Amino acid sequence: MDILTIAGILVAFGGIIGGNIVEGGHPSALIQLPAAMIVGGGTLGACMIAFPMHEFKAGVRLAAQAIKDKKDDLEAIVQQLLDLAGVARRDGVLALEGRLGSIEDAFLKRAVGYIVDGIDANVVREALETEVHHELEAGNAGAKLYESVGGFAPTVGILGAVLGLIHTMDGLGSGNIDELGKGIGTAFVATVYGVGGANIFALPIANKIKRKLLVDKARKTVMIEGVLSIQEGLNPRVLEEKLRAYAGRHDEAHGKK
Repeated sequence: MDILTIAGILVAFGGIIGGNIVEGGHPSALIQLPAAMIVGGGTLGACMIAFPMHEFKAGVRLAAQAIKDKKDDLEAIVQQLLDLAGVARRDGVLALEGRLGSIEDAFLKRAVGYIVDGIDANVVREALETEVHHELEAGNAGAKLYESVGGFAPTVGILGAVLGLIHTMDGLGSGNIDELGKGIGTAFVATVYGVGGANIFALPIANKIKRKLLVDKARKTVMIEGVLSIQEGLNPRVLEEKLRAYAGRHDEAHGKK
């Protein structure tokens, strides 16, 4: 579980609700089923219109990726590649076939399988880099779903506020000023839902998904370079320096030391 994502959502909503209470408001005033139906249904419908089915489904699945905290195993991968390099240098690349069963990462296992089968290095690189590129493109397409939610929700929220005001104006003939004020306040809850949902949930989730996709791309780049270097017969010491350099750039790009 990505604690920072969960904590961020709680802090954001806590700040909004807490500020509302400090101003003299009541949390129940922000709970309006009609507003939620308008904003939720309108935004969902707009996204269903905007995206093909496969991208819509991909976006829904990626929401879980944003809150999952995948363990950073880059150091373990570097060490595994160095171990494989040692075996290949001592016993030959074909000896790596016996190690395939111990490789848990599917991408790395596939990459090692390519060089065990004697496939040309250029073909291996092209196949693996194409796979990484397609995964990144598919992930970004899914992330765009949440960017679209961030664009549609505030507008649908305004629409909900206008509908609420129309309903409130219909009751002007009653002469009840208190009910009129209450109705106007309720109408603007839809705007709160739209703007809040976009900027506290949808857009940050889209950003988090994109960041994690880039981390995964960097991780797989290390694997590609490592496997191709093993196939090339690069000295394990030189390979270690090469992989450490890639891992170092990955850490710098993501704020690690």
